[in-house]
Amino acid sequence: MSAVAETPVERKIRVVVAKPGLDGHDRGAKIIARALRDSGMEVIYTGLHQTPEQIAETVIQEDADAIGVSILSGAHMTLVPKIVELLETQGVNDVLITVGGTIPTKDIEALKEMGVSGVFTPGSPTDDIVEFIRTGVERDREI
Repeated sequence: MSAVAETPVERKIRVVVAKPGLDGHDRGAKIIARALRDSGMEVIYTGLHQTPEQIAETVIQEDADAIGVSILSGAHMTLVPKIVELLETQGVNDVLITVGGTIPTKDIEALKEMGVSGVFTPGSPTDDIVEFIRTGVERDREI
């Protein structure tokens, strides 16, 4: 019997793409999900009308590395803090949180202060979003 050194297989980056609240517009979320998948990431798309509780549970159950919350309804300052709070309550502090959608410039800093790593508004290049998530997750894995 020969001893063969096994090299660890690196797990794909797992990203939950979530659409909270009553917002029924998911074209942007689907475009981002496709770009992430095409870049080699594993994407779990929650579908429309998810509650913050459902989103946090999906992140935990799927052992996600990152979450992309897509909001076009204007409810980002209500829904995102709830998602962040639920994750923190469950001891999940190693997930990269990003938000995309129609986010006013004045709210971006407040979102970042509550734990959001990146905010992407309409017109953000998908390559930039993919690279942001890849870099952020790889940096977190090194820690």
